[in-house]
Amino acid sequence: MTIWLLLKGMGFGLAVAAPVGPMSLLLMRRTLVQGWRPGIATGAGIAMGDGLYACVAVLGLAGLSRFMLAHEQPLHFAAGLFLLYLGVRTVFARPSDTAADAPVVGAGRAFASAVLLTLTNPPTIIMFAAIFASMAPPEGFAAGSAAATVGGVLAGSMVWWCGVVAGVSAVRHAIGPRARRWIDRVAGAVLAVFGAVEIRRSV
Repeated sequence: MTIWLLLKGMGFGLAVAAPVGPMSLLLMRRTLVQGWRPGIATGAGIAMGDGLYACVAVLGLAGLSRFMLAHEQPLHFAAGLFLLYLGVRTVFARPSDTAADAPVVGAGRAFASAVLLTLTNPPTIIMFAAIFASMAPPEGFAAGSAAATVGGVLAGSMVWWCGVVAGVSAVRHAIGPRARRWIDRVAGAVLAVFGAVEIRRSV
């Protein structure tokens, strides 16, 4: 049963991570511009955020869930501002800022920012709670099954992000400065749009 819950958790973690969104773009750009280390750190941060939400859902921490949902609007606003800032900075970055030898973002900073951005979507708790309600054994989650389920979500999400980083890294050095610049402009514009949407959700 524990192995089965681990595998189901991994499948759910993969399903949550796979859709393209602002975090996907952020990870791909960091990998493309800075290299695989910031990319992996960003992926680990996203997986950690998913794992924390999964932990809240599987343990039934109603108080924490209510707190996060009650502060949903300011969290969306903060996430929107940060994404808008990243997008505008990316669009108007100097060519030297997007070169392959640009200063590398620290792994700790990349990880922390990814965790915080992932946690700025409190309704994710509801999604995790709904899925875990269907996954839970009839007697409910014991400590071992809860740990296996959350660990599976973490592992599945991390497997996806490692695959994305590997794919981007494989073509990174084949992309010239001009193409890289256009990629940055498009990615920056999309991040800015995601930021504006988040800000709109907070109103």
